[in-house]
Amino acid sequence: MAGHSQFKNIMYRKGAQDAKRAKVFAKLSREITVAAKLGGSDPAMNPRLRLAVQNARAENMPKDNIERAVKKAEGGDADTYEAIRYEGYGPGGVAILVEALTDNRNRTAGSVRAAFSKNGGAMGETGSVSFMFDRVGEIGFKKDAGDAEAVLEAAIEAGADDVVTDDAGHTVVCAFEAIGEVSSALEEALGEPETVKVVWKPQNTTPVDAEKAETLMKLIGTLEDDDDVQAVFSNFEVDEETLAKLTAA
Repeated sequence: MAGHSQFKNIMYRKGAQDAKRAKVFAKLSREITVAAKLGGSDPAMNPRLRLAVQNARAENMPKDNIERAVKKAEGGDADTYEAIRYEGYGPGGVAILVEALTDNRNRTAGSVRAAFSKNGGAMGETGSVSFMFDRVGEIGFKKDAGDAEAVLEAAIEAGADDVVTDDAGHTVVCAFEAIGEVSSALEEALGEPETVKVVWKPQNTTPVDAEKAETLMKLIGTLEDDDDVQAVFSNFEVDEETLAKLTAA
């Protein structure tokens, strides 16, 4: 029975992982289609599409899926999506930004509002928390792209603002407006980046205790699980022990 239960558990976890992967691919496909529809289907001439394709590749999204998402925009049968940003506060006064692509503003607003209210948070007005963040580009490279000094030199030459190197790899930070040219220059110097993303980087962090952190993780998880939500950013800070427990859970 133990073996059977273990097998069922493995199958359940695999199914959950597959479902999560499918959801990630669906969101990436939506961004690719919207980018291609707005700026054309040539990544070389469309910076937003180039970023979307790079991030899809980083998630090991099949080439066929990427091409299908682009062709959907070319065929003119793509749904009309609207980019919306929601702002609010989570448990412990943590600031949260939610970026969505939706074809139904009312549906998405209702879902996001419900996620906040059911998990100890509250929606705010546009601009209520975004002033606490800087919109920047983050370009990620694997550790083997070069040592810290080589990556720093390449980043300076490319016009980047900062580099963070740790066990996971190198993250180059640049101005949002310069992400296209900086990523292209870095690609020439270091090879193709692992990820190229536009993010909201908090200017300061808000510490939360274990209890509030658990509720906060539920809120962020609920938001990220919404099909219309593309990304969630926050300024929370928790100690490593608490984070390890929450991740294990």
